[in-house]
This record gives sequence, structure tokens and C-alpha cells, in this order.
Amino acid sequence: MRQWIAIGAAVGLVAVTLPMLRKHDVELAGLLAKSKIETNGGPVVTREVTPPPLTDIDLTRIDDRGNIAIAPAHGNRRAELTVVPKYQRAAVALLRSGHVPEGAVVMTDIKTGRVLAWASYVDQGAMHDVAAEATAPSASVFKIVTATALVEHAGLGPNTKQCYSGGEHAITAKDMIDNKKRDKWCATLAQAMGRSLNTVFARLAAKNLDRNELEGTAQKLGWGQDIPFDVKLAQSTITLPEDDLGFARTAAGFWNTTLSPFQGANLATTIANGGEMVRLSIVSNVKDEDGEIYKGPTVRMPLKRVMSEQTARAITSMMEETVDSGTSYKSFHDRAGRAYLPDIRIAGKTGTLTKPTAEGPFYTWWVGFAPSDKPEVALSVLVANGAKWRVKATHVASDMLRVYFADKNAPGVRSPFDSGSVARRD
Repeated sequence: MRQWIAIGAAVGLVAVTLPMLRKHDVELAGLLAKSKIETNGGPVVTREVTPPPLTDIDLTRIDDRGNIAIAPAHGNRRAELTVVPKYQRAAVALLRSGHVPEGAVVMTDIKTGRVLAWASYVDQGAMHDVAAEATAPSASVFKIVTATALVEHAGLGPNTKQCYSGGEHAITAKDMIDNKKRDKWCATLAQAMGRSLNTVFARLAAKNLDRNELEGTAQKLGWGQDIPFDVKLAQSTITLPEDDLGFARTAAGFWNTTLSPFQGANLATTIANGGEMVRLSIVSNVKDEDGEIYKGPTVRMPLKRVMSEQTARAITSMMEETVDSGTSYKSFHDRAGRAYLPDIRIAGKTGTLTKPTAEGPFYTWWVGFAPSDKPEVALSVLVANGAKWRVKATHVASDMLRVYFADKNAPGVRSPFDSGSVARRD
């Protein structure tokens, strides 16, 4: 019985209550390889092979020089990818030109779930698939999880107001106490998302959520879960402390959770799809010397609903504050305040956290989608810098969206690679 449940997951016919399984495609493709199976647009193994068709696909060696991006697979096999070569080249170029020690860019098509860019970059040392790893802290991207829990479990909304003090770089027990004399500033939940106000999230979580509600929301959104995909992925992790202060710090994005660039893109894609998680895919087909042995999904494949449409709209409005007036404003506008993506609404969330060691690394995130009122593309960017840096994730995200929308001939948008293009503001 478990095999048939797994087969259903592998071909993408996943019921809303079906658990997501870790060895999804590699192992189950082996089961499917025993015969040709039609799947109404889902993945198909077209010929029996050993090992299974998706074995050893290496996304650190994507060849984007032609019209179709390809990656090597087991033996002499070749995987043709959904990746758009010009977007892939742009992502790698932005990471390289920013002298990023390590980073990743994952871009997806909202409607289909197809991956449009999968760029892992390592400046020194052995190459590894940064996009698939979950070693970096979630940082303030986790505020999306906390906001979702506050909306769904506590009935709060973008206009919920909380006064605060302290908490810019750390949260102490003193910061958790409402005090009219010290709390000189107040912000709505949307403003707190945009400006990444730690104390607001910490206090609201402490007042309105319990551990099961926050952890359960994180799990629904993908933390601690195995999410179906075409290659092996590390789980994004969550470990909630038992103490109240530790719980509040985690809710605000201080440690105790990790995030993969893949999961960042999956999260953004889910919110952009109105709270419905869809199966992301990157493999169009796999061929060996005798022809095609695997064909990837050809239709949009919903996995399950993880939040209501109303909640997704509320989270989207909060994330819009990040670019409109928050932590991403400068990277999405020039020195005169003109938007690099005029008339395009953008929903995003930044994250910044430094490992408590003398040498870092200094992690920055940008996770979001655009246009936020009619989503087309989701984006996840991770940059791990040293003590000296040239770009953060928010800068790379702005430039990647400029590449995408310039390619779509959006009015007033110029690619950062165009000659004479306005330089991005630092």
C-alpha cells in the first residue's frame, strides 16, 4: 500500500492530505520504470532503466550555452531542464560580479511551478549545490511563518498595531515587556514585516501563539518536511526552544531554524498561488543513448493547500511593505526614488543574520514574487558574505527581477546588463 501511495506522489497525483516524502522521485521512478505509465500531465518514465531516470542529475553543472539548459545525469544520460538559459546566465553573473563567496538564486514560474533559474555559486573550495542545501539560518524570512500563524490562529491582520522598543540586533527579556515609557514607537504588522521589526513579531507571538501553532504552521509551509522535487533536497529545519524568550526570539527570526534557497522559492510560490503549494520541477526530460527515458510534468500540479486565500492576501500585503518603504526600498529604487520596476507591485522579505563567530559568514536573504497583484515569477536569493561585501541578496533580487521583466518587455524596465542602464543604488 505504501508503494502505491509513493507512486502517486512521484507522478504528482497528490491528494491534499498526502504526506510529502523524501525519496520521492529517485526511488519511485524506479518503481515506475517497470512499465510505461500515463499520468495526465504528470512525470512519466517512458522506458525501463536501471538505475532510475533521475539518478545523479548534477545541477551544479548546468550548461546554459544553448537554447535549452542541460545537466549531466547518471552515466551518459542527459537531462534537459526547464531553466531559461538567459536567466541562468544572469543569476550566475550577478553572484560572480558581486564577489559573493557563496550564494544561490532560484526562480520559478508561479503558474506552472517550473524552475526558471537554479544557480549555485561557490567562489572558493569544492563546488556544491547551495540551492538545495539548508545550512543557512532562515533569519527574518521566518517572520512570514510567524505572520501566517498570527493571521490564521490569532485573527490578527496587516493593520494590527504593536508598540515596541529595542530588539534591533537582539531580543532581551526587557524588550518583551510592554512599557508605555520605553515604547516610543508603534507599528502595524505590515510595517513590522517591511521594516523587519524584531520586537513587534516577538511580542505578538508571545501574546498570541503557542509552540504547537507556530511549529505546525512552519511544517505546513515546508519546514521539517520532504518536499517533492526532481533532485535530492535538504530539509529546512525548525527546533523551538522550551523557554518563552527562546520561543519569541525564534518567532522573530533569531536562529533555531534553517532554510534552503529551494524552500524559499517554494514558500514564495505558495503564497503567490493563494496559499496552494504546487509541485516545483526542473527536469523536462532525461535521455540516454537510446532516446527518452523520462518526461517531466507538463501541467500545473497542486500538492495541497497550506493557508487560506484570505491569509495569503494578508501576507502578500505585508510583504509589499518591504519594497514600498522597508528594507528593500533602496535596492529597488534609484537615488531619486524612481522604481527600477515601475508600475510593478512586488512582495518580498529580507533576512539578515551573522553567525556568532569572528569570521561570519554574514547571511542575507530575499524571498518574494512579482507582480504581487498578478503573480508571474517567484524568487529566492541567498548570499553568504564575509566581513567585506559588495552586494546583499536584496540587490541580486532587484537585478534578477529587472532581467526577467525587461525580457518580458515590461514598460519602463531595463535590464541591469543593458548598456546605459541606471546603476543600482547601494
